[in-house]
Amino acid sequence: MVQVVSDLTTDPVCTVCIANYNGEDMLRDCIDSVLAQDNADTIKIIVHDDASSDGSVALLCETYPQLQVLRSGTNVGFCIANNRMVAQTQSEFVLLLNNDAALLPGALRALIDAARAHARPAIFTLPQYDWQSGELVDRGCLLDPFYNPVPNLNPTRAEVAMAIGACLFLPRALWNELGGLPEWMESIAEDLYLCCAARLRGHAVTALAESGYRHRCGASFSGARDDLNQFVSTFRRRHLSERNKTATLFVCTPTPLMWPLLALHVVALSCEGIILTCIKRDLHIWRDIYAAALRWIWTNRRWLRGLRQQMQKVTTTRFTTYVGAFRVAPYKLMMLCKRGVPEIRT
Repeated sequence: MVQVVSDLTTDPVCTVCIANYNGEDMLRDCIDSVLAQDNADTIKIIVHDDASSDGSVALLCETYPQLQVLRSGTNVGFCIANNRMVAQTQSEFVLLLNNDAALLPGALRALIDAARAHARPAIFTLPQYDWQSGELVDRGCLLDPFYNPVPNLNPTRAEVAMAIGACLFLPRALWNELGGLPEWMESIAEDLYLCCAARLRGHAVTALAESGYRHRCGASFSGARDDLNQFVSTFRRRHLSERNKTATLFVCTPTPLMWPLLALHVVALSCEGIILTCIKRDLHIWRDIYAAALRWIWTNRRWLRGLRQQMQKVTTTRFTTYVGAFRVAPYKLMMLCKRGVPEIRT
């Protein structure tokens, strides 16, 4: 059950959708950054609270009565939360914004102007900057052959493979065309899937050069961040990541090239899981991350094949265009050499 706490803004140009779970300490920075935009009078903010146990809802109601708050009775995850929020608005554009992110000045105006100037509906994002250091994290992402996001740091490259869901902007009509976020993914790689689906239909994913957003990378979903040059994640996040990226590879990769690529991916993923399990001497790594992900793919293979058939039927993009935003070098291997073996926490 979802309770609507307030709804005071009508006829917005853009709706900013903020999915929140126990983000009381971060919400002020996020919301204030939206309210500080020079076109804030044309913006609506919706916050979906995912059954938080902290004081998030009290903060929202007491400090920001002008916001619309959807209060969920159960924890439903990022995908359902955003689908619910977009369903509540009729605005021309929507922006998915993490509760651990904050927009820089001029961000929303830059996004809206770029979208209206673009020849076709497209997905847009902004340069992402680390919250503490202020260093550039990415300008959107490219992909490696196994659908691992590769940060784009090239200031001259606008067309990318995906926009991180922490700051993902698009026309609401395109959102509806794509069907919103895939709720079966729960909370990881849904941005990857949405962007791949858009690109297959001939819609670009574009990273702007101006403005940007600051991001506490990993703060909103239990890890997946760099701590002192070591990658840190959790069992649940790693499982969902491997499961959902494999599913996206299977569903979205055009042409029969998908089959040898999938076989190579399964072999590489299995080897990765075995090696990491042996290094960490923890059988739970294999059982709860890698074996669980591959087992889910196998169990749902017929359903996934149906999704693939639907996806490929509407494909209008040339294969060379689709893979033009991919990089040959496996990104995980590069990060292993740079950061070492990741730490996995419960």
